[in-house]
Amino acid sequence: MMCPTPAERLLDPQGRPYFLWDSDMTDEQFRGLLSGAEDELRGVLLGKLMRQAKPDDVFLYTTEGEIRRCWARLEPHLGRTREFWRWLLETWKAHDER
Repeated sequence: MMCPTPAERLLDPQGRPYFLWDSDMTDEQFRGLLSGAEDELRGVLLGKLMRQAKPDDVFLYTTEGEIRRCWARLEPHLGRTREFWRWLLETWKAHDER
């Protein structure tokens, strides 16, 4: 069961998502970049999202399929969260194969 951050807590008063604490980018700008980005930039952006947002909030911006498709490009940007995401995707895959 997913439990995303409530909308009123997801964004600061300027419209910046909490996980972009180190960037001056609004939610709208981030979503626009993410949707129009070439694969290399998409990997950087997804990696940042997956590294800095709560896992449930990641899926407000992308899908499991998109993560799998971009995995080779985003994996180097996951930092310490890499093993968590690898475990989660493997667990979901094993569950889907049953």
